[in-house]
Amino acid sequence: MATNGTLNRKLRMALVGGGLGAFIGRVHVTAAVLDNRAALVAGAFSSDPQKSKDSAPDYDVPFNRAYGSVTEMIEKEKALPADQRIDFVTVATPNHTHFPIAKAALEAGFNVVCDKPMTFDLAQAEELLELVKKTGAVFAVSHNYTGYPLVRQARQMIQSGELGEIQAVRSNYIQGWLRSRLESSGQKQAAWRTDPTKSGAAGCFGDIGTHAYNLARYMTGLLPEKVSANLKVFEPGRALDDYGHAVIRFTNGALGTVTASQISHGRENDLFIEIDGTKGALAWRQEEPNVMTFRRNGQPHALYTRDPNAPWMNDLGKGACRLPSGHPEAFFEAFANVYRFAYDDMAKRAAGQSVSSFDTIYPNVADGVDGMNFIQQCVASSQQDGAWLSLAHPAQRS
Repeated sequence: MATNGTLNRKLRMALVGGGLGAFIGRVHVTAAVLDNRAALVAGAFSSDPQKSKDSAPDYDVPFNRAYGSVTEMIEKEKALPADQRIDFVTVATPNHTHFPIAKAALEAGFNVVCDKPMTFDLAQAEELLELVKKTGAVFAVSHNYTGYPLVRQARQMIQSGELGEIQAVRSNYIQGWLRSRLESSGQKQAAWRTDPTKSGAAGCFGDIGTHAYNLARYMTGLLPEKVSANLKVFEPGRALDDYGHAVIRFTNGALGTVTASQISHGRENDLFIEIDGTKGALAWRQEEPNVMTFRRNGQPHALYTRDPNAPWMNDLGKGACRLPSGHPEAFFEAFANVYRFAYDDMAKRAAGQSVSSFDTIYPNVADGVDGMNFIQQCVASSQQDGAWLSLAHPAQRS
């Protein structure tokens, strides 16, 4: 059996969500097992007990470990012998359910991988933060775009000073799938994302604006100070924002912008970021993730490609690669990198070693709190006609 860090076995995974017809649950499982370091052994795949059982064969999970509820799953898994019970729970459900699932898993001693935004509101996120501190559990948030090799390449370039002082950041996530009232047609993904009782205080800005914000924070390490936001509903009758932008002042004096749209015709998952420093500037686009542009005045523009054997790739960039150059790595692999590095900590914890829950290369519970703080303050600022509000929070890390 392959050695899993300090653990000579595969980690045992439980999935909440991902029932028949679901998208993101299947993505989680594909990413989680990509490196052969974990196996899906249990799940509560749907809030409908029969649908949960019916989903089990799709994941090769035994019927007796396809549970009818999260409560049943936690209780029965916790009662199993240590060499059989799960190591971690992946939460791949609508936003309003994240908190009770993650809380129950943490209180039972299990590690957690949770979709973003981490919770329904900031208070819930802060409670999970305290629970992670108390339990010492590993908690990863699936801001999967942080897992792309060239995103990590850029992070190390910025940290090592290759761009100089960072002065401006423009991060954008543009989609078009909610240009019409898709939620009125019974489309499940649109319905819960536009429902304030399930999505939370924000729509577009909570769903994808948080990705753009997190990417800027992850790549630059800049700490936010204040935000001024304008969120808007353009599709008549919709309850939550479908477009918005925020201006961010960082503590070092830099300025940032975050723009998010779900009503731009023809746009799919166009997450792109530009970062300006005193020594150079870079640009990266999620839909073309294996290239990054680096520019310096008076010098030819440099096109970085994802190549783990190239001398220009740094340790973080190489460490996120699985394939040789010319074989594109993309969404699944980036998602898997969140799991890959969280597994290192899970393996240490399972072996009785202490781990840092906050000093991690993967997004952790503190980043989840940061994202919820961003949503709350952007909504509040927009409600006050773009007033400048504090974006600082004790949980933030550079």
